[in-house]
Amino acid sequence: MISTETLEYKKYMKRAIELAEMGRGTTSPNPMVGALILKDGRVVAEGYHKKAGEPHAEIVALNNASGDVSGSTMIVSLEPCNHFGRTPPCTEAIINAGIKKVIVGMVDPNPKCAGSGIKRLRDAGIEVEYGLLSDEVAKQNEVFIKYITTGRPFVIAKAAISLDGKISAVAGSSTEITGVEAKRRVHELRNEYSAILVGIGTVLADDPLLTTRLDANQEVRNPIRIVVDSKARLPLSSKIAATAKDVKTIAAVTSQAELADIDNLREKGIEVIGFDTWDGLVDIEMLLEELGSREISSLIVEGGSSLLASFVKANLVDKYLIFVAPKLIGIGGVDLIGDELNPLRKLKFERIEKLGEDVLIEAYPVHQ
Repeated sequence: MISTETLEYKKYMKRAIELAEMGRGTTSPNPMVGALILKDGRVVAEGYHKKAGEPHAEIVALNNASGDVSGSTMIVSLEPCNHFGRTPPCTEAIINAGIKKVIVGMVDPNPKCAGSGIKRLRDAGIEVEYGLLSDEVAKQNEVFIKYITTGRPFVIAKAAISLDGKISAVAGSSTEITGVEAKRRVHELRNEYSAILVGIGTVLADDPLLTTRLDANQEVRNPIRIVVDSKARLPLSSKIAATAKDVKTIAAVTSQAELADIDNLREKGIEVIGFDTWDGLVDIEMLLEELGSREISSLIVEGGSSLLASFVKANLVDKYLIFVAPKLIGIGGVDLIGDELNPLRKLKFERIEKLGEDVLIEAYPVHQ
């Protein structure tokens, strides 16, 4: 139960969440965390976690404080860590700094650590309250929560469709669906998430590059590119193969792939990983397990319709980002989901955003 006094700190927790947002796209596999320090009724220091391996938000805030912070209050969006990872535990730094009170947004979702940071602080005589704006913190860190509790990446199903639900005009062809603003948002998403996945059919039809392309003055990070390619048919002349030595690329194959073709892909700089088959194709659940073991915490599934159907049917999609264009393609067009769904899948619309002439729908599966 959050006390009335703690509710008065709501605006400061909102600021901590804003600070945490500054680390979006760079903290994986760690969460986004923001922190600030209050003393004598004013904010004396702020900080956020910028990148895995670098100091956590609490440490950054403590380092940014110009004076003595003993007796002060720390507001932090996520429970301070109490274990050695890439960095030392934040709890000890908070205790040593003489912080009197800590207000936490959300308890650490890691089952191995949940509550231990709060306990350590309380054992040291520090007053701790938690749960302030926890829903907002959880939404902000949905990727981390999925990854740390399951060991698998958070899966985003992304697609661009016409108003009648088609992703292209003819099977095996490439069709321009959305406009400039929607395309820019796609590149922003690639800059945010860890990896991007397509099927070999998409590569053969579109020859995509799957890199992040934003304004020259923006810091750009390319997602790891993954091609589900059971028979190792990825063309050596494709844009993906041609850039594999510069951008991390993985081909997921099965025993159906010829060794010579695998060797050719490896010579191009592509990492080839073999998987068991499921219905004659790469076992996507095993693929997710493998990606999680590599600390790949989020994955955009970008195409095509058969691959997307596989993820939907297996209930492996955590979030849908569907760009809808004011166009009609009609009979002969390729459906968004390239297979029958029985039973049907229910979604909950979370947000709808206008992007130029197009609309972005953010939705989550409703688990029954």
